[in-house]
Amino acid sequence: MRDPSGKGFSGEGPSIRTVSVLIQSLCVPCRNRCRHCLLSWDGRTEGSGWERSVRLAERFLGEFRKELPGIEASFAFGYAMEHPHLADALRTLRRLGSPMAGFLQCDGMAMRDAEECARLMELLCGEGIRQLNFTLYGLEEYHDQFAQRRGDFALLLRMMRAAGEAGLPFTTGIMLTKENLSGADALTDLLLEAGSARVALILPHGEGRGEALEAVRVTCGDLARLSPQTRALLNERLYRPESAWIGEPGPETEWKRQILISLRQENIEEYEGRSALNVLREIEALDENYYAAFPSFAELAGMYGDPKGERLYRLRDLYAHYRRLYAREQGLKIYDVTDERLSGSRRFG
Repeated sequence: MRDPSGKGFSGEGPSIRTVSVLIQSLCVPCRNRCRHCLLSWDGRTEGSGWERSVRLAERFLGEFRKELPGIEASFAFGYAMEHPHLADALRTLRRLGSPMAGFLQCDGMAMRDAEECARLMELLCGEGIRQLNFTLYGLEEYHDQFAQRRGDFALLLRMMRAAGEAGLPFTTGIMLTKENLSGADALTDLLLEAGSARVALILPHGEGRGEALEAVRVTCGDLARLSPQTRALLNERLYRPESAWIGEPGPETEWKRQILISLRQENIEEYEGRSALNVLREIEALDENYYAAFPSFAELAGMYGDPKGERLYRLRDLYAHYRRLYAREQGLKIYDVTDERLSGSRRFG
């Protein structure tokens, strides 16, 4: 494993095991333009058409389940869950054994009045959806600005009320930043009163447009401004200050990986002419080439880490932050397997 300077890194890392494959088609538009969008949604739908994607996904899933029965394989769609033929889409997901057939992420969906929300919940209950999830970015004014859609906050509350009336459980997440910190306690109370089975505080990821939120990432000191009840909703074993991660074993020491096969307008014809295993091996090689181009987490932390840093990160997001800094400094140009619009990978411990 060599770095661009030719000096070399600390040695070959452990072998990485593929444990799951997700086949996706980003063929459904999202109504929001959220500031942290993982998929950097810009209004263009890049996924291959639904029916063509389903046909190929069905073949690939069959091949994976026959040839690699120890690997979990599934199919999903995005950018949002607002499929124009939602009932049929959910039945297709159920037929293909997709976990998405029982759980719906309700962000970026079409505007609905109370009656339309009630009809949606009736449809979801009838199609076997067992739980919903909603993401909030702050109180109403801030949330709508963050999602870049007026009325989105009110829509989410209407959908929650309709879900409650239909007996459909839902959970909620609050994306916490320095900008919305002052309203977090009130928002938590509001969501619990609305019937959320669980409220979780989550911090911005570092991917897609999430990179732009580095300046408003919360610190340990910021958490002291929250009530004890609200602060308890943040998993502080998962989200730790930068200084606490430095010196820890890197995430690469026990990693597994999920391979993402993204069915796109420009690759669907090529993938149709190939076997699922052939496509899988190609993407695994892209994953390995990508991570081989970077030093280890410990080496990157030595180069870019702040031993006194108080900004809170998940380890995977801090590692991604360091890799971006390294790539810019070195002028490194490499296929980005972490861009979830494309075929690539997600590594995890």
